[in-house]
Amino acid sequence: MTAPVWLDRDEYPFTSKWLLLPAGRLHYVDEGQGRPLVFVHGTPDWSFLWRRLIKALAPQYRCVAPDHMGFGLSDRPSGSWYLPENQAANLRALIERLELRDVTLVLHDFGGPFGLSYALERPDNVRSLVLMNTWMWSLRGDSHFERAGRFFASPFGRFLYLRGNFAARVMLKYSFGDRARLPARIHAQYLGPFPTPESRVATWAYARALLGGSAWYESLWRRREKLRDKPVLIVWGRKDRAFREKELARLETVFARREVIRLDGVGHFPPGEAPEVVARLIGGFLERD
Repeated sequence: MTAPVWLDRDEYPFTSKWLLLPAGRLHYVDEGQGRPLVFVHGTPDWSFLWRRLIKALAPQYRCVAPDHMGFGLSDRPSGSWYLPENQAANLRALIERLELRDVTLVLHDFGGPFGLSYALERPDNVRSLVLMNTWMWSLRGDSHFERAGRFFASPFGRFLYLRGNFAARVMLKYSFGDRARLPARIHAQYLGPFPTPESRVATWAYARALLGGSAWYESLWRRREKLRDKPVLIVWGRKDRAFREKELARLETVFARREVIRLDGVGHFPPGEAPEVVARLIGGFLERD
């Protein structure tokens, strides 16, 4: 496949690979050799978010990073493929097709519930976890998320997401603790995958899934005891407006073997805002677990 004209190969020099699934072609990168790390992104980003971590860790580890359906360089099918449970199923298919064993899952945002779903289904194949600004429970009943979820699921929310590219153009930028860490040339790599309203359907589907996926998230939470003894590194951007200290405290209760690092001045996207620090933290954690 020919790379899109907007793609910056200096920033993202990886070989593109593809997995054919019922929903379409799933794009992923697979760099390095050794113990496998699977990087799972959220919204409105794609595997580009992980580029500097992959560059830092690929000399020692096999780094696999997919683009969810509707994001990055993956296909944009119509229908229900963007439901959280379907995106989680695609992730499981990738891990199984690549025959990855004894994996460490590196999860951010919506990638948290997607990856933790796999960990709950196949705990025997998950060696450890790295979590960043994410969750694994129903958000219903929390006014912080209820307000946002209802607003973005509204007709006006649909207009903002599909016509205004609100997720990539506005929300991503203002989710950084310091917007100077997202220069225009890098922001362009997050805008590139969403040139038309039709290409942005998945971002709005995720906005609706904040509340709409509640039953599925709650099914993860009910099984959380299966994860209790997994070694976990939690790296948390403290200036995140979405996932706050409250969410971190709840996430901590799941794991008995946890290391928690709070990053001052960092917002919702630690891999994009403090990549050197995050790569160093992950590297140290992997050596210990």
